[in-house]
Amino acid sequence: MSRIGKQPIKIPTGVKVAISGAKVDVTGPKGTLSWTVPAGVQATVSANEVILTRASDDSPVRALHGMSRSLVANLVRGVSAGFERKLFIDGIGYRAALASGGRSIELALGFSHPVEFLLPAGITAKTEKPTEVVVSGIDKYLVGEVAARLRRLRPAEPYKGKGIRYDGEVIRRKVGKAGK
Repeated sequence: MSRIGKQPIKIPTGVKVAISGAKVDVTGPKGTLSWTVPAGVQATVSANEVILTRASDDSPVRALHGMSRSLVANLVRGVSAGFERKLFIDGIGYRAALASGGRSIELALGFSHPVEFLLPAGITAKTEKPTEVVVSGIDKYLVGEVAARLRRLRPAEPYKGKGIRYDGEVIRRKVGKAGK
């Protein structure tokens, strides 16, 4: 058995998991998410936990077993606690501010114009400081995708470290020109 796949997923209080066929619907205080379990993997709910089992020991099914368990666990965690990614902006004059009633982020990143980044539905952002952006939501994939798209606007460069970086990301610095 898969070490990850065989672990049961505990359902916290206030979260409901409904399984109809291959579709898993998870409802909690933060919202509702659903996902379809791939063929060869079955999901069942018993005694406040979700258990995923597989039909055979073929290599592709074994791989799907562990992945399915992780994705269902992310659904449960997302609707109960949510996910967030923190981004830092380094550079003189680089800053971020919420615009359009919190539906977009306006960024000054050293370009000749400000960059407006529209947030998709289900994603919220906070800017407590002008150099910090916190992206949060219930869908782990969507939170990570939005954070990656924000970072892609101006990734941190290795000479001065200017740009957007994740919390905990280490930028390997290079030595600049050695002048005489």
